[in-house]
Amino acid sequence: MKSPRIALPQPTSSAAEYNQRSWPQYAHAIQSCGGIAVPIPLGESQANVARLISGCSGILLPGSPADVNPQKYSQPTEAETSPSDPDREAVDELLLQDAFNLRKPILGICYGLQALNVWRNGTLRQHIQSGLHKQSKVENAHPIALTPGSHIASIGGDAHQNGEKTWVNSSHHQSVDIPGDGMQVVALSPEDGVIEALELAPGSQFVLGVQWHPERTFGTNALSRAIFQSFVDAASDWKLQPIQESVVPVASCQK
Repeated sequence: MKSPRIALPQPTSSAAEYNQRSWPQYAHAIQSCGGIAVPIPLGESQANVARLISGCSGILLPGSPADVNPQKYSQPTEAETSPSDPDREAVDELLLQDAFNLRKPILGICYGLQALNVWRNGTLRQHIQSGLHKQSKVENAHPIALTPGSHIASIGGDAHQNGEKTWVNSSHHQSVDIPGDGMQVVALSPEDGVIEALELAPGSQFVLGVQWHPERTFGTNALSRAIFQSFVDAASDWKLQPIQESVVPVASCQK
């Protein structure tokens, strides 16, 4: 079976060191699951981005040190909100438009979940006061509760099915507030109610966003591996659907 190509944009246009440190982690997880990570540079023309993603069968929106511009969800900018990254936002929007138009699988991680939610007309909580979610060097920062019957719960493995806690890392100060169109909450932080994961309502398209960083624990955490494997498998199964042309009745020539 041909390896699926996954569009993976650079995380940020303003910090080369961050890109060099983080992008390979996402790429490694994709490639370990049988996919090919295709780098999408920021600041390129729409035509160049469209050319790069035309051969991809899935998109992964990674984390970023930036915050989504609050104007995109009709809110004033709060003091704690980090500057936005217009180049990253432009690329994400092109990728999301392409993926939703063609029903390609989508995985959003941390900032990527937030960008996905805003693109679906949702809103964000601009700053979380609790330090529970700002533990970048802690592998098991806090537990999450997965929604029974959700896709992420189904791939969560025996531990979740047996009622054991699912632990995740956590490195963010914003989170989803109001879920976007068709997006369903499928994981929460039970300690404070922060939304930890969203899925698109059941249908024919794989769309999942998580607030933690499974790429950082890919080698040690079963759920992290399952998230990437499920996503890459969905990209492998994706096929371009032919456009159904409408048939226009031909008027009779008989009198």
